[in-house]
Amino acid sequence: MIVLAIVLLTETIGTHKIPLGPGVILLLPMLYAVIIGIALFFTPLVKEKQSKNAESLVFISVTLLIAKFGVQAGPALPQLIEAGPALLLQEIGNIGTIFLALPIAILLGLKRESIGMTHSIGREPNVAIITDKYGFSSPEGRGIMAVYIFGTVFGAIFMGLISGFLATVTPIHPLSFAMATGIGSGSMAAAALGPLVEMFPEMKDQIIAFSGASNLATSVTGLYVSIFVALPLTEKLYGWMVRKESKKTETKVEV
Repeated sequence: MIVLAIVLLTETIGTHKIPLGPGVILLLPMLYAVIIGIALFFTPLVKEKQSKNAESLVFISVTLLIAKFGVQAGPALPQLIEAGPALLLQEIGNIGTIFLALPIAILLGLKRESIGMTHSIGREPNVAIITDKYGFSSPEGRGIMAVYIFGTVFGAIFMGLISGFLATVTPIHPLSFAMATGIGSGSMAAAALGPLVEMFPEMKDQIIAFSGASNLATSVTGLYVSIFVALPLTEKLYGWMVRKESKKTETKVEV
């Protein structure tokens, strides 16, 4: 009943656009639903037992969503095959978190926690890899869990806001953004997909097809990329950056 009430309320509020410079931030019903759902968790309306029982329903909902993506990807199969190299090469972007976030994490003073935090977007398969290799109570384990929790709470909100804004402020083709939504998380992909469908309704079927195919490819390849590429690369870069930072500190002390 609570979920139904949230859906009715957010659909009544509808979609709103906020101009921001040359771009636009789209506020969609799904965004409101996430925020209201999080807020209600801290009220007596939602008990801990209810939230635990609801976890399995979230996975079922995401499964149905991915199935819908698959059905809509079928008619667009020739276009997906035509975009083959682009669809596969864009998967390289999944290791972008290493080069973007690792230096920032080290500058902020984080140690080996930064390896767990930045080698991926930190979803379930990545949590499993880190806990299996380093242990749940290790610095790397604490890092991945911090990102996992943060992503669960704020990931969909962030993706929903940034997707619409970037699609309006940059000249990049909508299908490129559709492929970029497939980061290996059903909820984040859905949140990022909403603004694109809203902004380019004439390309709705194509956008959904490319997003679904990309998300599926990421889900299949993401685990192996993390094991064989992302995690070793993060460890190597972390060691290099820490040694460089140590040398700088030693030089300052000597001076």
